[in-house]
Amino acid sequence: MLVLGVCSLKGGVGKTSVTLGLASAALERGLRTLVIDLDPQGDSTMSLGASRPGGGDVSTVLDSPGGPAVEAATGRSGWAESGLDVLLGSERTVLHDRLDDSDVDRLSYALSFVTGYDLVLIDCPPSLGGLTRTGLTACDRAVVVTEPGLFAVMAVGRAMRTIDELRRGPAPALQPLGIVVNRVRARSVEQAYRLEELQGLYGPLVLSPHVPERAALQQAQGAAQPVHAWPGAAAAELAGVFDQLLDRALRAPRAERGR
Repeated sequence: MLVLGVCSLKGGVGKTSVTLGLASAALERGLRTLVIDLDPQGDSTMSLGASRPGGGDVSTVLDSPGGPAVEAATGRSGWAESGLDVLLGSERTVLHDRLDDSDVDRLSYALSFVTGYDLVLIDCPPSLGGLTRTGLTACDRAVVVTEPGLFAVMAVGRAMRTIDELRRGPAPALQPLGIVVNRVRARSVEQAYRLEELQGLYGPLVLSPHVPERAALQQAQGAAQPVHAWPGAAAAELAGVFDQLLDRALRAPRAERGR
């Protein structure tokens, strides 16, 4: 079971869109997938059309991590009859966004009760707080999402330093998968400059292909549909990009964990 965290320390760069694109690729491939919505905004939960049969959510899991709490907080995505589940998001999760690391292993412990999945995707909040650190501590690999703009590029450095800090502390198994560049416009001179800057700073950690800016991605999410099922050439292009990014994640070696 690969546990992949999707994070960004700047809001508005499309972190949740990347999470949903990877979930769509995994569903298309037949991988049994769990999406954990750690972002208090709950956008992944909404876009995945997740049901709430057990009355729990990710906040109750963090309150009392264990098998019953995980089961009560997990719902089926409306994207498919089977194969894609959601650990439901909640605005109450913000109560766990502490600055200290005293409870940073709670989600990791909760995942020790999770079985039967090929892939777990953790949609982290766009911040450096306790929730992001809790999410990344539970991961094997982490993806940092950015867009080719000045402030977003600056935030990449902070995210990479956070990953390195966690590796040297509570999450020794964590490794960066790389940087996903989202909302790329082919004819933007400014974006081309920022892409070159990212390549110079991070080299092979900048993942390829980049995610192009296409309205089809927002349209599919607004309709609570996977991008792989959305009609049109733009959606097919995006589906191919997420297929390749998922391939990269699945090929990455992972350290052994006590799960």
